[in-house]
Amino acid sequence: MTTWTSDELDKIGRAEELQIASVRRDGTLRKPVTIWVVRHGDAWFRGTQLRHEGHIKAGGIDKDVIFEDAAPALNDQIDAAYRTKYRRHEARWVDPMVAPKARSTTIKLVPR
Repeated sequence: MTTWTSDELDKIGRAEELQIASVRRDGTLRKPVTIWVVRHGDAWFRGTQLRHEGHIKAGGIDKDVIFEDAAPALNDQIDAAYRTKYRRHEARWVDPMVAPKARSTTIKLVPR
């Protein structure tokens, strides 16, 4: 299994946004969607669970990934990371990222 390098973790963790594209059944990538992203240890969270593989771009990193379910026990820590990273934005933008609906779509990105 591939792992993230320290440089990749740092660059994506500092990125304001991440481009995420899931893989279609035929193996082609869907149109990328821009999402906010936070780092929690060696992972980032947020996105879609339509497929379990895709591609990301952020902070100069361009990588194929696997989407895994995030551990629900980390929700409060992930929410705190969002509030810290995006604190300069109004609550109307940040609050939906930490709402129960967003928590239900939280994913872990694993390099492949």
